[in-house]
Parts: sequence; C-alpha cells; structure tokens
Amino acid sequence: MRNLILSFSLFLGALPSLSYGQADPAAAPQFWSVEWGDTDFSKNAIDSWTEVLSGGPPKDGIPAIDAPQFIFVADERDIGDREPVITVEIEGAEPRAYPIRYLTWHEIVNDTVGGLPIAVTFCPLCNSGITFDRRVGGQVLSFGVSGKLRNSDMIMYDRETQSWWQQAIGQGIVGVQTGTQLTKLPSWMESWAEFKARNPDGIVMAEPTGFQRPYGQNPYEGYDSSDRPFLFNGEMPPHGIEPLERVVRVGDRAWPLTRLAETEEITEAGVRITWRAGQASALDKRSIKVSRDVGTVRVFDAETGENLPHDVMFAFAYHAFWPNGDWMLGG
Repeated sequence: MRNLILSFSLFLGALPSLSYGQADPAAAPQFWSVEWGDTDFSKNAIDSWTEVLSGGPPKDGIPAIDAPQFIFVADERDIGDREPVITVEIEGAEPRAYPIRYLTWHEIVNDTVGGLPIAVTFCPLCNSGITFDRRVGGQVLSFGVSGKLRNSDMIMYDRETQSWWQQAIGQGIVGVQTGTQLTKLPSWMESWAEFKARNPDGIVMAEPTGFQRPYGQNPYEGYDSSDRPFLFNGEMPPHGIEPLERVVRVGDRAWPLTRLAETEEITEAGVRITWRAGQASALDKRSIKVSRDVGTVRVFDAETGENLPHDVMFAFAYHAFWPNGDWMLGG
C-alpha cells in the first residue's frame, strides 16, 4: 500500500438505475459552487454528500481528450504487444483501438465513429472500461472528468448541462440529468497483439499532444494487488472474494475472473464468456509492458453470438453499485 500511495502522489504531481434518497442540496459543500456554479444540486441521487470525495485533481485536472487523432495499426511502434487497449468495432467504420496507456492519464475520450458520437471511458481505481453513446434526448453531450469520486469510481460531467454522471453505471447522479441512463455500447479490453491480429487494417488512437504525461507508465503501481481500494470505505464483497479481484459484469450479474480463468469459457444466464491469456494488467508494475498477465475477456450473446456490453471491474466496485447483484460462482 505504501508503494501505491507514493505512486498515486506522483500521479497527482504530474497533473496540472440505483435507488438512492436525495441529499439535501443545502448540505453540498459551498466551495463546490466555485467550480460548479451551473450545476443544479437540487436534483440529485445521492444519499449523503459525504459519499462524494475529491480524488485530488480539480475539475478537468485530468483532461479528457476531444477529437482524438488516429494512425494505422502498421504505423504504431511504441505500444507493447501485451498492453491493453479498449476496442470499438462499429459497423461501417474502421475498428478502433484506444490504448489504456493514454486512458490512464485522461480517463475519457470523446469521439465520433461511423457518425455515432461515443465516449470511451476508463476508471483506473475500479478498472472499469465502458463505452457510451453520447446522445441524450436529441442532444449530443461531451464529457469531462470532474475530479470527484464515489465508491472510488470516477464521476464524469457533461459540459452542456454541467450534470454529474457515475461512470460505472452510466447514470446521471447530480443536476438536470439526474436519473438519465446513458446507452452502453459493446466494447472490450484486449491486448494490442490481439487487436492487430484481428484488425491489420484498423486504426489506433495516436499519442495525445500538448500534454506532459509519461504514457506507458502506470501511476498506480501495485494497486491491483493491494488489500484495499483507494478512497473507499464501503462494504467489502461477500463470499470471501477479494475486493480487488476482477469480475466480469454483465448487467447485474458478476463472474469472478478466477473462475473464468480456470475453465476459459462459461455459457450460462444467456451469455457466453471466454478468457484467453495474453493481456497485461494496467495497474500492476510501473511499466505496463511488463505487468502481469490478467487475460482477455470477451462476452457474447449465447444465442446470436453478438458482442454484449460488459465491464471487467474490481469486485468492490461491483458490490458497491450492485449490492443485490447476482454473484455467478458456479458449483
């Protein structure tokens, strides 16, 4: 844990439908009004404002990427074969890879693929990588990083209404968009080698320019082998599951990765989930290239074979946001 705290300090130094009661807006910290003067705190899905913590950086201190640039797979030279990327494959557009080496430092990429406005998101503290449709009620939203955490998960905000959104569940939690649900799109985390092999003519997000970040380095060194999540005081997962064990979440069900890695394929509850070795953790060693293998998960509809929206997140975060969810333990 000491190494984690030191690594997280270095990170900060490098930076310039759940059912909740409504928190009293008058109890919201007054200093938030400086950053959030256009946010309507009278509308919220927060039990208590003590649930919301500062992650360290201020609003936009972790800068989201807008209008990312791309290069062809054959032109990329820096990414290690085992490094994780988030893959987005939308019909009518080239397959795209969004390297975690960049998302670790930016957390949100606002992009448009095949005419569809999307937000590719990654919360390192929850290992949660989800892609959303940015269209809401006929309006296209663009997202930034609020600098706030809840259950150690990133709170995003949209620039159009200044509402806050919980990344893990894709739902508005403060402001006029409270209760609004973003549409999750099928995407998955896989190794760069896997993406290249399947998409030799695909494209990959180029290294962002104008930022001084040590891309390819993990600022949360040793995090996914630590014993407690960062800035989390909630209930630990049941069934003896370690809080930082990865689970595959599909809807409100979760399959422990340890179970999946033993069998490499599970078909139940209408889904088929596969696991293959070859993908490095983004949250282990300082250099992502040499981090331990956590494998690649794919999730398909058991009948149609279509890719399904899912998340590979830490068990503590799943339990925090789906306290009554189904743990698919087998046996």
